Parts: sequence; structure tokens; C-alpha cells
Amino acid sequence: MSKIIVGMSGGVDSAVAAYLLKLAGHEVSGVTLRVWMTKDGKDSRCCEIDDARKVSHMIGIPYYVENCVADFNEKVIKKFIDDYIAGMTPNPCVECNRYIKWDKMLGLADLMQAQYVATGHYAHVMKLDNGRYTVKTADHAEKDQTYMLYRLTQEQLSRTIMPLGGLSKDEVRALAVKAGLLVAQKPDSQEICFVTDGKYSEYIEDNSEKEIPGEGNFVDEDGNILGKHKGIIHYTIGQRKGLGIAMGHPVFVKEINAERNEVVLSLEDALFKNEVICNRLNFLSIEGIAPGEEVRVRAKIRYHHKPQAATLSMIDEDRLRIVFDEPVRAVTPGQSAVFYDDNDCVVGGGVICG
Repeated sequence: MSKIIVGMSGGVDSAVAAYLLKLAGHEVSGVTLRVWMTKDGKDSRCCEIDDARKVSHMIGIPYYVENCVADFNEKVIKKFIDDYIAGMTPNPCVECNRYIKWDKMLGLADLMQAQYVATGHYAHVMKLDNGRYTVKTADHAEKDQTYMLYRLTQEQLSRTIMPLGGLSKDEVRALAVKAGLLVAQKPDSQEICFVTDGKYSEYIEDNSEKEIPGEGNFVDEDGNILGKHKGIIHYTIGQRKGLGIAMGHPVFVKEINAERNEVVLSLEDALFKNEVICNRLNFLSIEGIAPGEEVRVRAKIRYHHKPQAATLSMIDEDRLRIVFDEPVRAVTPGQSAVFYDDNDCVVGGGVICG
């Protein structure tokens, strides 16, 4: 049996992951990474220490807390704010997984001489015939979390266990009830952990160390001024509601131009495009794509987007082109595009830049 460090958020998924590994006979320790606290001192939904400690005691495993607030602020929160100010819509959970959660948990595993780390993510870790590691979609698609895991490294995946990949949420809750875990019926967190009310613009205004762009112009696709917007951080691609402008017909945010402090509005048809450009690439199931090579995949451009057939090719060393067979709606710079093969394994992914 292995020695395993389990990341404990205080929720039901990580609790059941730890329970199942302990039940299987492994030497399990729970750890919570304290990444952020509210102004009144409460922990965020991804690191509710009191619940995680109580659950660990009920399971009968040692429990530890690691303070990561400074690193999380530097590598996740500041980047989130800077990206929004630059007119993008980022995925902070993707950055946190690679640069905070796995980095810190594996560091602790080394200190504690543990072979593996484990989490409550709904996904499968796979070692392929080519020797590379990847993640495969969960058996129950509605809970699949592979989109958020595409930036993990080969070293990180080689030491990772995800016990919940074959279970549904109902099955996980049933296991928690059977084990008598106090978090069995605890609701899932729906928001980014450090923006508890979902109001991103207010959070950025309260926490940015940089000057935030103020009012600017709404323009049409030809650059004609349509009216005034209240600041680019209040908008995202594809948005229709809450624009604060009356056009007599539905209009949508097509583009955010941070340099000109403009928000481009269009009809919905203009939101669709076949070609997407990505940078900050990370490949899992393959080492990379050779110049001139084309790779067929199914790609998704946001967490809740159903993967669609597409072809990948490299533009240069740092940028990749996705050409979708059918147009996709509201391609959003800052979001991640993730690629899957016919076996539902993640080929890789990147950050949308155009």
C-alpha cells in the first residue's frame, strides 16, 4: 500500500476521496492549503479548515494545514486582476491547480515521504502506451473536471490519484452518508473561491494595485460610437444583459479592446467563428505537434462547452491554431481551449489569445 497526501477542501468530494483511499488500506494524510481568507477572517470555500479537520478526524487520518496565501495572491489573484484589466476573462482555477495546489501538495508529499497526492476531482489519471500521462474524462460527463486539469505537468500527473473518476455525485454523497461524514449533504461551491458573491468587477475595483480603466465608448464593428460603457472590467464576450445601452434590438459584446478602452457590440451572428488562436500551451497525451502536422481532436473553449470536432496545427513555437468544423460562439480571450482525442483523453490545451 502507498503513502498518500489528500488535498482536503472541507467539501464532500475530497472527504470521500480520502475515505476511499483509507478504506483501501493506504496510509493517508489530509492537508488543506489555506489560499485565501475573507476580510473578516473566514476561509474560502476551497479551504474550509474546520470541516476538513473534523472529517479527517472522523476518517481517522492525520491532518495538516499549509499556509499558501502569499503565493496564491501572487500567482493567481494578481494574474486574475491583471487579465481582466487587459480585457480578458481568465480561468484562475486552472492556474491554481498547477502552480499552487499540485506544487504545494507534492512539496509536502516529499517532506512526508509520500509517493502520491490525491484529490476529489472527477477525472481519471491515465498512463498511455507512449509512456505519457494524461487525464481522461469522468464516467459521468456532467461532473467531469478535466478542463481544469490540462495545465498539470507530466511529473505532477505521474504522482496523482483521483479516486472519484468512476463515480456520480449521488454515489459520492451516498458513500459519505454511509461513512457518517458530516459534509455528506454540503452544497457544491459555484463561484471562484476568492469572489464569494460572483461580482468580479467589484472585487477587482477593491483589490487592484493598478489603475482600472474607466468609462469608454461602445462602438460597432466599423468603429462608430454607439454610447458610453462603464469600464471594460464589467463586460465579457457574448454578454447581452446589463450593457446599459438601448439599441432597439438585441446586441452582444463581440470584442473588448483594452488599448482603446472600447467595447465592440454586434449582432449575435458576428459572435461565431471557426478559427481560434491559443498560446501558453501544455500537452499531455502527446509531446507536441510538429511544424506542418495536423491533429484531429474534439475541442472545447470554455468549461461548459461541449467538445466539437476540430483540427490543430502550430503557427509557430508558441502559438497554435484550432480550426473547428462548425463555428463556435463567443470565443473569449483568457479562457482555456482544451483538446480531447477519440478516447476522451486530454491531448492538451492553451489560453485563447485570438
